[in-house]
Amino acid sequence: MVSNKKFMVSLATAAALAGAGYVTVQNVVPNVGIQNVQAASAINDYISNNNIQPVSIQNEEGTFSQWFGYENGVGKPEGVVVHETATPGATARNEVTYFNREWSNMYSYVHAFVDNNEIINIHNTDYGVWGAGPTANAKYIQIELCEVSTTDEFARSISNDAYYIASKLIQYNLPFTAGKTVLSHNDVSNLYGDTNHTDPVGYFASWGYSMDQFYDLIGTYYTNLKNNGSVTNGGGDNTSPGTDTGVSEDNTINVNNTNGDYVPIVAFQDDGSVQTIKNRALMNKTPWYTDKTKEYDGITYRRVATNEWVSTAYVV
Repeated sequence: MVSNKKFMVSLATAAALAGAGYVTVQNVVPNVGIQNVQAASAINDYISNNNIQPVSIQNEEGTFSQWFGYENGVGKPEGVVVHETATPGATARNEVTYFNREWSNMYSYVHAFVDNNEIINIHNTDYGVWGAGPTANAKYIQIELCEVSTTDEFARSISNDAYYIASKLIQYNLPFTAGKTVLSHNDVSNLYGDTNHTDPVGYFASWGYSMDQFYDLIGTYYTNLKNNGSVTNGGGDNTSPGTDTGVSEDNTINVNNTNGDYVPIVAFQDDGSVQTIKNRALMNKTPWYTDKTKEYDGITYRRVATNEWVSTAYVV
């Protein structure tokens, strides 16, 4: 079962943290291990100068039926592996359709695909996939970058890729450390020898880009998301306008119970009903990462851990 330490605090701990002035569980963990590669990049400059913003992550369940935890347990990945598809012109949706149909023949599957228009997550990242050999499969979330045709498309796809990676590191309370918590498939091949793939190095090079430059972009997004809830320094530029869901672009909700000292959470039972969790709750006025919704008895719930959900009535 996924460790709830990154999502939850006991009521006693919540009271202690509140007394110490903390406003979110994530702030308990020092913001360490951030890499500042600072590799000069025309692509990264293009993203910044044109205020390119990543799109929202779409979560949908694929057909991959192999449910296995990481070597440290369910919900405990050690980082993210970066792939590229080597299929020029195929969109994220094209690749999702293909992998959902053929994974059992190819013996291959990843968590997500990204192009210049979409980020599609097709397998719960609490569980592993078959993307980079047995050693890496037991350690890492894995995402495939689609090959595009223009500089603008490449910049937007890289922005989306970096955003997904940074948000997953934050979701699992991982630091950003280039080559350790974020690796290319080439890095994985060199480290473990289970595969001989070198992606996305060659594809990046065709655009005059490198992993160091990509690490720089990820580091920027990671820091800004941690500090501001946005990929930009000012914050708020990639929040969802014109909606009242309370969910930001980085899939964060803020919760508060105006009628109590904490926000209650529930667990869904096998029959689809809900049961209140009595020994844990969310602190008032705190942000939480969320990736799924469920409906029960006319109430919409948002997931904040593997089977722990909060009613949207408490989402500010």
